[in-house]
Amino acid sequence: MNTRIKPSSVNGVIHVPASKSYLQRAIVASILADGCSTLSRCSFCDDTNAILEIARNLGAEVHLSGNILEIKGKFSAPKAILNCQESGLALRMLSPVVATLPSSTTITGENSLLNRPINMITDAFAQLKVEFSTSYGKLPITVAGNLLGNDIEIDGSQGSQILTGLLMALPLTKNGGKISVHNLKSKPYIEMTLNVLKEWDIRIINQNFSEFFIPGNQQYKPANYSIEGDWSSAAFMIVAAAIGGEITIHGLNTESKQGDIKILEILNTVGASVSFLNDAITIKKMHLNGFDFNASDYPDLFPPLVALAAHCNSKSTIYGVSRLLSKESNRALTLVEEFSKIGVKITILDDKMVVIPSKIKFNTVNSHNDHRIAMALAIAALSSDSGIEIEGFECIKKSYPEFYNDLKIITQQ
Repeated sequence: MNTRIKPSSVNGVIHVPASKSYLQRAIVASILADGCSTLSRCSFCDDTNAILEIARNLGAEVHLSGNILEIKGKFSAPKAILNCQESGLALRMLSPVVATLPSSTTITGENSLLNRPINMITDAFAQLKVEFSTSYGKLPITVAGNLLGNDIEIDGSQGSQILTGLLMALPLTKNGGKISVHNLKSKPYIEMTLNVLKEWDIRIINQNFSEFFIPGNQQYKPANYSIEGDWSSAAFMIVAAAIGGEITIHGLNTESKQGDIKILEILNTVGASVSFLNDAITIKKMHLNGFDFNASDYPDLFPPLVALAAHCNSKSTIYGVSRLLSKESNRALTLVEEFSKIGVKITILDDKMVVIPSKIKFNTVNSHNDHRIAMALAIAALSSDSGIEIEGFECIKKSYPEFYNDLKIITQQ
């Protein structure tokens, strides 16, 4: 589907969706608890819908009323193959968790997830003496089960999702274990995991995010948990305001553990206006300066930051390109390819990306089925002369299904 985003100033009030990262973690914790957990202020996208279907497949009872989700935990052998669709977090979080079951489990995915690396999962299983099989190193993966726990060392340089899975799984095992982590990236996501585990009464000793001591034979207890707003989704609307007008956003926690709250720090650096009142954040367009930012721990910020950098008064440099290689697309190359079509010059040298301020011109671009690329291009289109036509725009459903509707609210598209 091709979608034309027209040039427009922005003005309005929106509510951001719930954090899919928090909601996915909370759903898995609820599956593992003996009793009924209540999750409030939920909103859903393709990734969270995938993990909800997996919850049912693993025996949980799921009831949704408005934005309240009730999950009666029951963790049992799956009724069918577990399909993570395109959710990398679901795959890497659930693989160690289902390894604690007494029976084997097969996990698969769809589209880009079928080609994404799973060596971080298989390396962990090899250390934990978990039997598994793959399809030539890719999905589907079949896990034999009966994980007893053990000490393990992992490389965190390519992300934290397998660590999240291990932190959720090892408390269920007989022996528990110690996880030693080297070169951990995306530390804020581990803070989110620990926050969720604490709410479900799981005890983990964290030694400066390099060693985690996990007692075995723990039991998840039901919890009542409110899902806060999603800073990753909000970042696109925040950039839209900074380059095009004024937006007030409700539903964000300004003391959040989510790493992408860093977008506020970047706005202060470039000179945008940011103000707070109760639960609302208002962002206003101002004169924007170029910026330098290390996004190694915040790779999801790359696409909105490229859109922002294109509108600054001098070049911007974003570090951490290596974190973009195995997303829904090779996000570094995709950003260069698609933004060059609309006149934005981007160069990559080693681990840094340099963006030169540019006048946005009309062209037809392709999302590469990458939700964050689609949204970044849409935001850039707002300052163009004639708009931008985006192929495959429907991929936004992966994380932010209401993005286009919210865009219409603030632009009258």
